[in-house]
Amino acid sequence: MNSSFNPRRRALLAATFAMPIATMAMTAEGIAEPTPPAFKSVETFTASTWRQLLAKGPRPAAYVFTNTFCATCPEVFELLQQTLADAGPKANPVLLAAIMMDAQGDRALAHARHYVGATRLYAFDGFEPAIRQAIDPKWRNVTPYVVLVGRGGATQRMTGPPSAKQLKDWLA
Repeated sequence: MNSSFNPRRRALLAATFAMPIATMAMTAEGIAEPTPPAFKSVETFTASTWRQLLAKGPRPAAYVFTNTFCATCPEVFELLQQTLADAGPKANPVLLAAIMMDAQGDRALAHARHYVGATRLYAFDGFEPAIRQAIDPKWRNVTPYVVLVGRGGATQRMTGPPSAKQLKDWLA
């Protein structure tokens, strides 16, 4: 996906930058939408956090593992949001989490604007390779790394954006 050709995303990002205090943003079509929540803090993410989220976390959920230099990670959030919008009210509420692997605290908060629609923001806390190993021993640190957790707890893992079939199965 090339974000330079997506007027909806450009409008939302522009509104996020231009009106950080406002409660409404205008889409390219002139429709008022709520601006994304402004995160006040970043939640700690460790290997035990991951085990707890998989065992007892909200369902369905999408976890996007990212870093400060991931150019395509915001597009994955856009795809997830569009999928939820297309599914309508039956799909909500869904946890959409951005997990920053290489930034904590204020630095992670500074990057939150790239994840329009995220409902939670986490940051790795600890030895990154060990945390990645706990998430998926086969993961080779390529982002975006996406884990979709379905209503019944089934997980789908992928590097890059999920396919249409994966998204359909996720919300089924």
